[in-house]
Amino acid sequence: MNLQQFILDINARHYKEMGQTLTGLTTEQLNYQPRPESNSIGWLIWHAARSQDRMNADIFGEDQLWVTGGWYLKFNRLPDQNDTGYGHTPVQVANFKAPDAQTLLDYARAVHDRTGEYITHRLTETDLEREVFSPTLKVTYTVEQRILSTINDFQHIGQAGYVRGLLSGIGWYGR
Repeated sequence: MNLQQFILDINARHYKEMGQTLTGLTTEQLNYQPRPESNSIGWLIWHAARSQDRMNADIFGEDQLWVTGGWYLKFNRLPDQNDTGYGHTPVQVANFKAPDAQTLLDYARAVHDRTGEYITHRLTETDLEREVFSPTLKVTYTVEQRILSTINDFQHIGQAGYVRGLLSGIGWYGR
């Protein structure tokens, strides 16, 4: 297996996990917080997709799908490319309201597909060493570090799955 296929497989697995976690959830369930300072399923999935969209834009030197695809409108938010959930306070998390599971999944899919296009057609071994600036974080990273950060941010999908287990109990995951 080559590097590109390995990264594509990780990306595909995490997108599938998002879909499984979101299947059948109501808007109320998406926005449920186990405790006032906890993240909801909707916020966690949104944040994972937003972070990947931001990191893609940093790597590509292009705008995020959040703005160019008009996704901010579907989430009733501003077209702020820095609004990814990074640094959100508990109040901001509580004020976030996911529109519905399908919209979350559709946005994640658009970001997933854009990531796949880049990995398949543009990513090379030498590209991993290229430095990119993150306007949101005000830091310069290599492409490799950005990809690793994206993979690390998928921990939020597992967190969303945990909250789903709190809501649905045993068996929701199909086991």
